[in-house]
Amino acid sequence: MTTKAQMLINLREKAGEPVSGTVLASSIGVTRVAIWKGIQSLIDAGYPIETSDSGYTLNPEKADDFLFSWEFGENESMFRYFDNTGSTMDNARECALQGLPAGTVITAEQQNAGRGRSGKNWESQRGGLFCTILERPTLALADYYLSAMVFQIAIARSLSFFCGKSVRLRWPNDIYVDNRKIAGILTELEGEGDRINWLAMGIGVNVNNQVPSEKAVSCAAITGHTLSRREILLRIISEAEEVKKQCHSNNAYAQGNRLLATEWNTIADCIGAQTIVVNSGGENKDRILARGIFAGIDPAGRCIIKSEKEALYFNPGPVSIVFLNGK
Repeated sequence: MTTKAQMLINLREKAGEPVSGTVLASSIGVTRVAIWKGIQSLIDAGYPIETSDSGYTLNPEKADDFLFSWEFGENESMFRYFDNTGSTMDNARECALQGLPAGTVITAEQQNAGRGRSGKNWESQRGGLFCTILERPTLALADYYLSAMVFQIAIARSLSFFCGKSVRLRWPNDIYVDNRKIAGILTELEGEGDRINWLAMGIGVNVNNQVPSEKAVSCAAITGHTLSRREILLRIISEAEEVKKQCHSNNAYAQGNRLLATEWNTIADCIGAQTIVVNSGGENKDRILARGIFAGIDPAGRCIIKSEKEALYFNPGPVSIVFLNGK
């Protein structure tokens, strides 16, 4: 761990009490000059640290919403932080091509060119959680959507924990609370033959940021107070690992598909609602492809639309579903 990471651990353990430079230097194994430089660097980065004859005091109530790599302690080498970037998805691609390992996480305070599905922009105002997680799953290209299902479920579980509300999934990549969008995911990948080389899972969560419209909501608006994006991110990562363990035991992918689909459908939004399926990209954009009842997803992650005559299945490509009756 870097000196800054170790200093933060020591300062947070004291919960607002002063820690002398001598104690910090002895605990970390560096000089007092290195401690002074590290403290100044943290102050410059925005940390509320007070200096006095008694030492250095970190205000714990105002120092819990940072995403710098040193915030993640022993795992800081797995995190890449940007104050401002085009898109964390582009940064993740660069990391993948450089050979960085699975589990690498790219975070940004703000994106100038945040992306959603079908070329849409993703509003990326400060205070939100904008990140991309690099995955290297041992999956066939055709099964890439399994990873999206894992992270949708993980985000829903995490936000339900922090917000104390029922969080619902909408196919193929959105997360809703009380009929308002709170988060979304975007998947990009590269493969060779029929196998995935790397997969980038982009995540956007409205945490403490201003939302773009009345159709969206933030965690802060729900709870009435700001939340730690670091804690939310760590919870999402932890929940994703738990979902993988639960649904991919013994590498039984067929079984995993069924388990994932069952879990996804359990927390899905609008099952049983009247629905239209539209083409969301290309020359025939917005063309209606089908009408019927949304019946969840199948083990392959395809949405199921039941019409009067048959059940229709749609892959999560350039296709969107629209729920009627104001949903």
